[in-house]
Amino acid sequence: MKKILIVFLFLPIIAFTQTQLKGTVQYKQETNTHPLEGASVTWLNSNVGTITDKKGDFQIAYKPTDHMLVISYIGFKTDTIPVYANKRINHVLEQDTAILTEMIIKSEKKNLNTATFGTKNIETLGEGELLKAACCSLSESFETNPSIDVSFSDAITGTKQIQMLGLTSPYILMTQENIPAVRGAAQAYGMSFIPGTWINSIQITKGSGSVINGFESITGQINTELKKPDKAELFYLNLFGSQNGRMEFNTHTNLMLSDKISTGLYVHYNTRRTKSDNNNDDFLDSPLAKQVNIMNRWKYYDGIKGWHNSFVLRYLNDTKQMGELAFDPTIHKLGTAVWGSEINTERYDSYFKLGKVNPILSYQSVGFQAAYSYHKQESYFGLNIYDIVHKSFYTNMLFESILSNTYNKFKTGISLTYDDYAEAIISNDFTRTDKTIGGFFEYNFDNEEAVSINAGIRGDYHNHWGFFVSPRVHVRYQPWDNTTLRVSGGRGKRTANIFAENQKIFASNRTINITNEGGSAAYGLNPETAWNYGLSLIQKFAIREKKGDVTLDFYRTDFTNQVVVDYEDYRKVGFYNLKGESFANSFQLSANYELIHNLDIRMAYKYYDVNTTFNSGLLATSLQAKNRFFVNLAYETHKHDNGAQWLFDYTFHTVGKQRLPYHPDFTNSNYTKPYELMNMQITKKFSNYFSVYLGGENLSNYTQENPILGSSNPFGSTFDSSMIYAPVHGRTFYIGLRYKIKKREEHFDGDNHDNN
Repeated sequence: MKKILIVFLFLPIIAFTQTQLKGTVQYKQETNTHPLEGASVTWLNSNVGTITDKKGDFQIAYKPTDHMLVISYIGFKTDTIPVYANKRINHVLEQDTAILTEMIIKSEKKNLNTATFGTKNIETLGEGELLKAACCSLSESFETNPSIDVSFSDAITGTKQIQMLGLTSPYILMTQENIPAVRGAAQAYGMSFIPGTWINSIQITKGSGSVINGFESITGQINTELKKPDKAELFYLNLFGSQNGRMEFNTHTNLMLSDKISTGLYVHYNTRRTKSDNNNDDFLDSPLAKQVNIMNRWKYYDGIKGWHNSFVLRYLNDTKQMGELAFDPTIHKLGTAVWGSEINTERYDSYFKLGKVNPILSYQSVGFQAAYSYHKQESYFGLNIYDIVHKSFYTNMLFESILSNTYNKFKTGISLTYDDYAEAIISNDFTRTDKTIGGFFEYNFDNEEAVSINAGIRGDYHNHWGFFVSPRVHVRYQPWDNTTLRVSGGRGKRTANIFAENQKIFASNRTINITNEGGSAAYGLNPETAWNYGLSLIQKFAIREKKGDVTLDFYRTDFTNQVVVDYEDYRKVGFYNLKGESFANSFQLSANYELIHNLDIRMAYKYYDVNTTFNSGLLATSLQAKNRFFVNLAYETHKHDNGAQWLFDYTFHTVGKQRLPYHPDFTNSNYTKPYELMNMQITKKFSNYFSVYLGGENLSNYTQENPILGSSNPFGSTFDSSMIYAPVHGRTFYIGLRYKIKKREEHFDGDNHDNN
């Protein structure tokens, strides 16, 4: 891996040693400059010339006798620039108002986009994709995306968890506007703390991510971009209600206080007070719950001087009550008469981002990020108490520029992470402080027409682990038009917060065994370390003038150490360091195509081969389907001038058989049966400002038989709610409405330079 990294770093230096004059051509629109693609660049009175690329960059053969460079483009004034030395040219063409009074560039924005440019394998879910399902929270925003698997973590809390490349969410770096977000104490329920109506877009990065965002990414990164106050609606309202008793209220308002300063207030409230028990096991199918979530954000943007910064404050209060139907916490709390549970969470978040783009050299910028969070959870599950307080501070400083020309860019900086944990588990206390300081350097050679390379390395010092290095590399190659090949490799490292990440163990009567081998301060276990390698091929095509694409992905994760969570003995759960091999192979074949006008189909097949060495030997990961099949159909009628139209969305999942760990209640087989799931939503847009939607989840009404094992005796040795392999809830319908006032026109977004 080290040899490959060295070769990749020196390839572009070798390729560009010939004498070339390089530069960038831009045009100005209002107060912002934009790259001008296709501009002609020639030497005066010669046949030597070239054209600019998508970024406005060019390179042209240079001799000391060349002195006058001609730059031209239809609709702009032709300029002749004197050249006295081989120094980079940065030029802005002026529009010729006598020929062109206005330039309007329009393109259709896809709801789901897999970029063929850039070195990383990134899927972007736009706002339109998020509106195709209920999307009450971030955890429910991936129902129509084949790259992310969504399931329930247990049969008590109703919490949804996600998987990518065959591994669970702790191995995914979760960021909010490129700041680490859902981690530590928030790992189990944090995705349900980000309302779907606040989200503007989601970027899914498969494989090892960027070294800029830290060392914790192993299988990939999911970044959430929230709505910006200068670009979102002046007023937005969303009301939602479901058959299982969930009611939801969302609203936000955004104001421009000046031409540079904007602010937004975002409010989310949800509640469920209806008790339901459709499977007649005397336990609530869904918890009684209430959440209040408030965010205030500020943004300053000066496009002329290049300043942009954001400041966000957020408060959350979330309560859940679970357990038997007869449970009353004022009477039965921590008693043995009736089994019950409560989870009360209070959280404060704030982050600040400051960026400065050089107004003359637009490729050069500096950025600073700082974030603080306070997370307090008080909870009990039957007789098991689990409380945690997590204080976290994060800061990142970044400088971005070029090496001789815009084909060769780099980012470098330093970051600091501070985490203070105080945990009370049953009758034990666990406290620790993790401190990490590190530096990073990322080099990017960008030639969209051929080979692009991104190679990064970071070194970090951890107060418990010492110094370690995380290298990562991504390569993109376009052998011919409409074909994109990517390869990647990298190393990730993380602390396993074994209790915060596996809270479902408390909703059982398993004993907890930790094999402490004198490792790091985190429970005496060593940090998890893994290498991830990936290959991705995208082929775009057109049939009957209808565009489509086919994507083939293969990724492998190899653990050099893993904290094994062992459920193989139904009487206990074990945590210990890996002794042997552990790996995850993920294969996905997907296709997108417009069958007829306004009818799109998205299909995917996934195969997982995930194995871990337990004390009992090398076994396939339990409750993990090897085979999955996915189909999504989306149709929309003709859109009228006022925005009125109908939208239809249908999603079909097939989930293959899954291995079951031994439990006395699993008497029929060691494997589950395959099953199918269907979701559908219909939206009626009456205008660009008002719409109503009606949807159904699990339309096939498939549920797991006996989801809570030993439910007849919840204080007995076989009680366990963590063995979930299928939906707990049956067919569920929901209805909602959306209303907004005047969405702002989109313009250049300064946050693109924040890193950030």
